[in-house]
Amino acid sequence: MQVTETLNEGLKRKLSVTIPAKDLVSRLDAKLEELKGKASIKGFRPGKVPTAHLKKVYGRSAMSDVMQDAINASVQESLAERSERAAAQPHIDFPEDQEVINKVLDGAADLAFDVSYEILPTFDLMDFKKIAIDNPVVDIEDAEIETELKRVFLNNREYEARDDDGVVADGDRLGLSFEGKIDGEAFEGGSSDHAHLIVGSGEFIPGFEEQLIGMKKGEARDVTVTFPKDYNNEDLAGKKAVFAVNLLHIDAPKVTELDDEFAKAVGMENLDALREAVKGQMQSALESMGKQRIKRQVLDALDEGHKFTAPQTLVDEEFKTIWDRVTHEIEHHGKSFEDEGTTEAKARAQYEKIAERRVRLGLVVAEIGNANKIEVAEEELQQALIAEVRRFPGQEQQVYDYYRQNPQAVAGLRAPVFENKVVDFVSELAKKTDKKVTREDLAKMIQQDEADDEIPEEHNH
Repeated sequence: MQVTETLNEGLKRKLSVTIPAKDLVSRLDAKLEELKGKASIKGFRPGKVPTAHLKKVYGRSAMSDVMQDAINASVQESLAERSERAAAQPHIDFPEDQEVINKVLDGAADLAFDVSYEILPTFDLMDFKKIAIDNPVVDIEDAEIETELKRVFLNNREYEARDDDGVVADGDRLGLSFEGKIDGEAFEGGSSDHAHLIVGSGEFIPGFEEQLIGMKKGEARDVTVTFPKDYNNEDLAGKKAVFAVNLLHIDAPKVTELDDEFAKAVGMENLDALREAVKGQMQSALESMGKQRIKRQVLDALDEGHKFTAPQTLVDEEFKTIWDRVTHEIEHHGKSFEDEGTTEAKARAQYEKIAERRVRLGLVVAEIGNANKIEVAEEELQQALIAEVRRFPGQEQQVYDYYRQNPQAVAGLRAPVFENKVVDFVSELAKKTDKKVTREDLAKMIQQDEADDEIPEEHNH
């Protein structure tokens, strides 16, 4: 085999490879000898077919297989000798002249082809001890615990339907449909055919729930509210909206007090135990939010600390995956990029940057894991699978079967677990400084992080 490098530019490589005809013929003879004992040809006893006759019958198809095996072996051997790792499957260019190919198939000419590929870049890992991270610390106020305790109480006490002539009162559980409009135009997320709401829970926009008090079942009413200036959707923040509300049903709470008896009814020893459980859940949720914020800081630091060129092949593949999802979401909702406050060119540029960052970070995370022998245990993978299955209540078996039958999908579950373990490893070495923040501020930080590289999620398997 003869290998000549014809391109070495950045990460791009191109090799010209020639496999002598005698090597191919030798491989073909070995393959025909292997077929000899298996071939069943009329007029010959098994194992007694002459090699010359086998070559006449199967020669070309066998040589085609031999060529493919020889190409694969030569590419792997060439990369190994050059100590290179291909970023993606190398591209093979064959001669276009059919006469040349026929001669190769007949064993009368050398096999010459070109191999094009990009290599994985080599880079030095940064000193993780130089990474500075703000560790968000949120103090839970007693008033917040009491508010959450009230929410648990409202959601778990028993209700009964009001009479047809009954009217909405504070604490009632309602079923309602509504359509919201701003300046006469409906907006995304502003309507529902059947939503549930407990009056006084504060789950809806401030001022919405109070305006429902006194309504009767079947009544329609316009509710006018103004979105808070710090509302999490900037397109709606500070704007006045009118909701056309139809009241579908009213359920009144049975006589219940937030006391020890209620706590026992929901499985706790007493009210103090329920209060502690609520506090524990709040702390757990805040810890999860804190880890999410720390992860973003670690990934940002790794991105900043490893500036190298990512293989364009991988970037293009990642971008295509993202772009297909983006355009599907745009078309699915009957919108345009202009409706989303951007242009196709700007959106494409934004997602190209996200794709490049993802690929580069993926290579960095993989290198950190390899260098520090970080692995995903089978038990951890099973926990990830169980968590994924639980996301689809009522479809658990179908989802489980999907992953059981698709190893590639299971690999998709392994990747985020591996990434989280690498991030935890780096964050343990980084310099962390506690920084007190409010829960609202922490939620805004996370929301901004997600908005910076927001990509529509896939909603099916």
